[in-house]
Amino acid sequence: MDIFKRLHLLIALLTAVILSGCGEKDGVHTTAITHVPPPPRQILKIVSRPMSSTPPLAPDSTADPRKPLLIFNLANGSKFRLGEDVPVSFQVQNAKLKGEGGEFRIRYIVDDDDMQWRDTAEAFWLTGWLAGKHTIRVELIGPNGWPYKNGNANIVTREINVTE
Repeated sequence: MDIFKRLHLLIALLTAVILSGCGEKDGVHTTAITHVPPPPRQILKIVSRPMSSTPPLAPDSTADPRKPLLIFNLANGSKFRLGEDVPVSFQVQNAKLKGEGGEFRIRYIVDDDDMQWRDTAEAFWLTGWLAGKHTIRVELIGPNGWPYKNGNANIVTREINVTE
């Protein structure tokens, strides 16, 4: 017998031995089924209201200030209380968004959820947060449908913490 036939026979024999010792002694199987509800799902809603005027954050130092540029006005590590709305305020420089007659768009993603789109630079608030750490990613999308390259400025991710 060649080595492959012996190996195949050994595997088949070991499989039969292992399967015969899996609780089949008296022919009874025990299966416990436990219903585990899914975790609560965060459903965010947009709330429009006036934004307080705060000085904009500085853009990324690798960005060319003469090219299209996104500035996201939310400090990384911001803390909010449960039930508090989170402001999403940004500025677009050297580019027009679709809502203003241009070809650029803003895409934002919260916690790897579905992407959302904005065609104006109008600030808004997000409400409906669950407690915990969250990420908000805002991108300036160019006419070709991809984030517009300008240093590290046009894809901005911020982490926030919502506490009880």
